[in-house]
Amino acid sequence: MKDKIISSLKFLFLITILTGIVYPLFITLIAQLFFNEKANGSLYIKDDKVRGSFLIGQNFSDSTYFHPRPSAINYNPMPSGGSNLALTSKLLYQQFQERKRNFDLSNSVDSSKQVPADMLFASASGVDPDISKEAAYLQVPRILRARNLNEDDAVELYKIVNETAQQPYLGILGMERVNVLKLNIALDSFNKRWKTQN
Repeated sequence: MKDKIISSLKFLFLITILTGIVYPLFITLIAQLFFNEKANGSLYIKDDKVRGSFLIGQNFSDSTYFHPRPSAINYNPMPSGGSNLALTSKLLYQQFQERKRNFDLSNSVDSSKQVPADMLFASASGVDPDISKEAAYLQVPRILRARNLNEDDAVELYKIVNETAQQPYLGILGMERVNVLKLNIALDSFNKRWKTQN
């Protein structure tokens, strides 16, 4: 009986060392060697300060920027999750109506025009960093007005959206999407060039 207890404790110790120390260190080493940027959070650093992450959605509410999809958790990654409201929920319907009205008003979209679902419903995580290309396209006129850009610059902004767009995974999973942080960085870069030229 004593031998069985000792051998069980030895096995427990060995498994704890392997799965609790050796395996995590090995995976961390592989991640740091081959996927360093992603393993460290895909951070956007500017002026020696972390300004955001390309993996976590942020709340860009200023009218001069592309806006992300709604968040049920106010873009806080710690309690990451969705609203869990059913399609029959009155609250979800109210949120949908309010988001549609706000999107239409802020982007001068005709209320009869269909708005992409990603701008009306929160994602399951609450921190989805991407929006559809259609959602980005609808925001271009607002950004032109807010940044005092010419209508001719609309072509450039649509080009930025297209160049920033990512294809579906493996060409079939999901849809074409645009990372909002990358989009806004490209937008700021374009705006600086525009100001120096004009």
